[in-house]
Amino acid sequence: MASSAAVAPLAVMDPDTGRRRGWTGYILLLPAAIWLGVFFVIPFYSLVATSLFDPSGSDAKGYDMTYHFANYWHALQDYWQPLVRSLVYAGIATLFCLVLGYVLAYAIAFKAGRWKNLMLVLVIAPFFTSFLVRTLAWKLILGDNGFIVNSLQAVHILGPDGRLLATPVAVIAGLTYNFLPFMVLPLFASIDKIDHRLIEAASDLYANPITGFRKVTWPLSLPGVVSGTLLTFIPAAGDYINAQLLGSPNQRMVGSVIQSLFTDANNYPIAGALSMILMLLIVAMVLFYVRRAGTEELL
Repeated sequence: MASSAAVAPLAVMDPDTGRRRGWTGYILLLPAAIWLGVFFVIPFYSLVATSLFDPSGSDAKGYDMTYHFANYWHALQDYWQPLVRSLVYAGIATLFCLVLGYVLAYAIAFKAGRWKNLMLVLVIAPFFTSFLVRTLAWKLILGDNGFIVNSLQAVHILGPDGRLLATPVAVIAGLTYNFLPFMVLPLFASIDKIDHRLIEAASDLYANPITGFRKVTWPLSLPGVVSGTLLTFIPAAGDYINAQLLGSPNQRMVGSVIQSLFTDANNYPIAGALSMILMLLIVAMVLFYVRRAGTEELL
């Protein structure tokens, strides 16, 4: 009885089962809840408040939340082109990553054999190098006097004065390279779990390789496809390093605009509003995409 009395303060009665439910799980969740509160909820509230500041700073307290919703309209009106460009570049890069990453993940899962672990290490090896250094390396690779440009000029794909740097091709190539591992790893995790006997069964039932892939492999790997595309598209849409180093002002992405508004123009309200618009657009697109893909359980 004494033991039960000692445990009682740390437990609560479950109305469904009638059994005592301990507080241990809630206590274990407390550090994560504090972390999210300090590093997500508070910064998110600060961003929302910033997006509603009076941009003229006419308030007696300076910048303060004045519920100036017109900031969102002004941000869209002035910067809709970089916003759309970012979504388009991120979408194209995600598609390239899906095609390249699926082939690579499939090869590692089914064809690599004893080299599987080594190939996985090679996939994540670029992460051991700074994101900035990797992008600068692409700037050298795609340089006007580089091997790629000279080769394309030799076969007349590029003109004598043609170039790849400061073009959408360079920006999308940089995005594809930098975010490819984010696509490969979820795809590999999904494909590696597929029972190869199912693919053999499709072949035994007279399905050609294309039909077998479409009916068996692709549906079973769909959770990895959805996870990989989300992990690739979301950071790519907000990236600005690739556009800054590989592009020109004509290829400026919304991340560059937000960074410039915050650090150079000190226009915090419009920068906050543009950040919120980008976030809301991505959330809406993700919800629509996941539900259309039929993998709502990923949320």
